[in-house]
Amino acid sequence: MKNTAYLKSYVKNHPDNKMAWYLLGKEYESAGQEGKAQYCYNQAGSVYEAFEATKVPADLWQEYQDKLHEESRRKEKRKGLVRKIGIVLVFLLLLNLSSANAPGQFAMDIPVEDDSATVAEDLGLIVKNPSPDSETLWPESERNWGIGSPGEGQGTEFTASAYQSNIDNPYKSLEDLYGDKLKTSASKVVVLGMKQQAEWLIWTKDMPVVYELDKSPQDGVMRVQSYDPKACQCTPPDATKLQKEGKAWIERQETLAVLSTAIRTYKEQKGNWPASLDQLVQPFPDNWLAGSNPLMRHEFKRVLALQQQAGSKPQKEDEQHPTASEDRLDGNPGGEPLYFKEPLRIVIDKDTHLLAVASGNIILRSYKVGLGGDKTPEGTFKISDKVINPNGKDDGDFGSRGMQLSDTNYAIHGTNEPDSIGKDESLGCIRMLKKDVEELFDLIPRGAKIEIGKGILPQLESVPKERFVLKRSQDQTNPHRTYHWLL
Repeated sequence: MKNTAYLKSYVKNHPDNKMAWYLLGKEYESAGQEGKAQYCYNQAGSVYEAFEATKVPADLWQEYQDKLHEESRRKEKRKGLVRKIGIVLVFLLLLNLSSANAPGQFAMDIPVEDDSATVAEDLGLIVKNPSPDSETLWPESERNWGIGSPGEGQGTEFTASAYQSNIDNPYKSLEDLYGDKLKTSASKVVVLGMKQQAEWLIWTKDMPVVYELDKSPQDGVMRVQSYDPKACQCTPPDATKLQKEGKAWIERQETLAVLSTAIRTYKEQKGNWPASLDQLVQPFPDNWLAGSNPLMRHEFKRVLALQQQAGSKPQKEDEQHPTASEDRLDGNPGGEPLYFKEPLRIVIDKDTHLLAVASGNIILRSYKVGLGGDKTPEGTFKISDKVINPNGKDDGDFGSRGMQLSDTNYAIHGTNEPDSIGKDESLGCIRMLKKDVEELFDLIPRGAKIEIGKGILPQLESVPKERFVLKRSQDQTNPHRTYHWLL
């Protein structure tokens, strides 16, 4: 096995070279390591089948192996020569063979076998088991990817996870996707990448497709396709279609997050669950939702059932409640899984003059706001009133929208002084630009939590070009009251 170490290094750097996989399998087979050999033959695909069927003389493939080794030694002196000669050699040897992978793909078929896991570990392609005492290649008990199921292992599901391009180990980011975090019977899971800042994950409308996980129930392997050219050092497949589907998934998940938050805040304040969506879309002051859309009406009963199920699970006093990125709602019959487990809330940082919409540790939106310095209170509040045109017009001191903080004289509202945004010029209230406060009004239900503090948000900007808008059907003005919020 004089060339085993070289071939292992070669396939690690050239995972799409099926001939190299075949030669490495031959090396393992000659040493009596049948499990490792079979793993490599699986990667070789049609090359293995063709060579075994035609019984190509051993000296031919040995010559090719020696040629690879020889050219590898010249790599440092003549950069680029190995790649050109390798392509020519493979073309000559595989002239009439069909390749199993399209050019530019970076994908690994990983069977669940003990010896195969050893090969992958040797090649640096292993994903660590959460157990500190062992490493394995995604055992059967953990090959349940995703966040729910549309039905019996069929279809494609989307999810989002923290992601940072890692050239040295492109599989490192996948570690966060396994174990108990994602559970599904879907055949494919498409992963969108979220940037991370400190403990926060940043959710945006244009999160890129970074991985596709494709399960094969026939041969028990998981195929991982990278869409990050830096990580796979390749030309990935065209992700235009997946990116478009991912954007639609993002928009649906935002709607489901708003709906599930409204259901929960209604229950917290009323003591009983809403019987219909109409109970959440009432005129002021019972406007838990600022409006609705067709998806809310279609999904209300299912989301309500999921919230009731989640609320019935007892939680130990010393048990830390998981964030949205650490857990998902299980039991999802007949519909798309809910990505956000935690209700939406408002987080305001007095140091950065930022207001964020968050679920758990995921930030969905952030806006620049005007504050009042020490006059702006710190602590935890809830939205007690949501009112349109609190001054009776949309261009008054309070702008077109107002959200009162726990029946106090403080509120989040618009302003007719847009130059004060980002400064401490108010008497304590939180000022927002017109488009920002109107989107926030639609995103955040009545009763949602508000946290105000210092140094709790990073510097970021995630206001999307396309705003979240609900269709309003109810009167949400309050002409019978004159608001005296602190400007």
